[in-house]
Amino acid sequence: MIEPNRTEWQVRCAFNAFCKRVLKNEAINIYNERRQQQAKEMTFSDLTPQEENQLFTLDKQYEGEEGQSFQVAGKKITPKLLAEALHNLPIEKRKTVLLYYFFDKSDVEIAELLEIPRSTVQYRRTSSFKRLKRFLEEHADDWDD
Repeated sequence: MIEPNRTEWQVRCAFNAFCKRVLKNEAINIYNERRQQQAKEMTFSDLTPQEENQLFTLDKQYEGEEGQSFQVAGKKITPKLLAEALHNLPIEKRKTVLLYYFFDKSDVEIAELLEIPRSTVQYRRTSSFKRLKRFLEEHADDWDD
């Protein structure tokens, strides 16, 4: 069968109808997928206390484990002692130490973040290190984990 030549307008109309049909079918697919997903989901407020408790765990890595401590220069250092040493630092120095040692920030990045001079960051970091060392040396034997 030979099809008669279509005019440009007819081709545009056919393509337009095709595009609309594709979009409508895609919208139907998305709607159906979303409805199926919602049927499987549940809000937190609908959970029972037992189900809520299954959604998280507590990290008990350092609770009562003797193997987690380590010896340095004859002193026993425990995670609790180290946490107490950090807690005893003034808040400004603690922020600097945490950002530098635990978040791997440079002095320049910390200075920009805290809006202070870089030299102040360096001073806080080095003086905090000395203070932590002194605290750990003084209290290492007092803590039994």
